[in-house]
Amino acid sequence: MKKVPMTQSGVEKLRKELHHLKSVVRPEVIEAISEARKHGDLRENAEYHAAKEKQSFTEGRIREIEHQLSFAQVIDLTGLLNEGKVVFGATITLTNMDTEQEVIYQIVGEDEADLKQGKISVTSPIARALVGKQEGDTVEVQAPGGVISYEILGVHYV
Repeated sequence: MKKVPMTQSGVEKLRKELHHLKSVVRPEVIEAISEARKHGDLRENAEYHAAKEKQSFTEGRIREIEHQLSFAQVIDLTGLLNEGKVVFGATITLTNMDTEQEVIYQIVGEDEADLKQGKISVTSPIARALVGKQEGDTVEVQAPGGVISYEILGVHYV
């Protein structure tokens, strides 16, 4: 399988979640299962079934994170000279040419994307339109509501 680009902060966030799942959640679930077993018949024990379900979810998430980390290719921009070019990991300030509304996005890997936090996937239409462009360029993005024109106001490597 091929490597998946990811920012340093995205990898750190996954590692932190993995550590929490293994060192806090997993022992809590094991204790809950042990406690529920003490209550008798397991077939009709709702606490036991809930704890087993949580265990299944936790172990699944642990495997998922370990898989993501094993294929992650960390892209670190801190060593690059900022020449105003949009690249993976860059934070871009844009203005909508029609509404004059400013937005700030960071281009991240698919697993890190979170529009509420201003993080867009490198495979999204807007990111694909932006990558390779320079500060001051105008880009057109095909959106569900039609074509949107943006001007790149700033590119920052954070």
